[in-house]
Amino acid sequence: MIEYRDVTLLAQQLGEELDKRAWRVTAAESCTGGAVAAAITAIAGASSWFDGSVVSYANRIKHSVLGVDVKDLQQFGAVSEPVARQMACGVLAMMDANLSVAVSGIAGPDGGTEEKPVGTVWIAWAHADGQEPVQIDARCFHFQGDRAEVQAQTVREAIKGMLAILDEHPV
Repeated sequence: MIEYRDVTLLAQQLGEELDKRAWRVTAAESCTGGAVAAAITAIAGASSWFDGSVVSYANRIKHSVLGVDVKDLQQFGAVSEPVARQMACGVLAMMDANLSVAVSGIAGPDGGTEEKPVGTVWIAWAHADGQEPVQIDARCFHFQGDRAEVQAQTVREAIKGMLAILDEHPV
């Protein structure tokens, strides 16, 4: 199981790297229910690089607030690459941030299918640096463990992905 301390250290490192670049970060969360934002705001000084996030647990919120296409929700489901990418772009624009992460998955214990078993999580990261066009990366994860463990692993990978993007953009 991932220790909370590990996530805290990653979030602290994220804050330091965002401060160096004067970047702002945001999140669109489904299966984590705000845990990414909680990890970020657990760090003192987070208000200098974090304005807010969206917990879009229901598909209607993904559509009405984040602008996710209803047809993509119907065709691919909420736990899919197209939906995660649209969530990341939608929250990035809404919060006028430089970097965003979106998570949508099946934390369990119910809800899994043969095609998308419990532990399936799509994470997408979007970023824009000034006038640079939005760049989006997405990845599907298959986490093991109970609901809390799937959520913790999701938060960890979400923050690690943001750190990787910051590494690609030196100060």
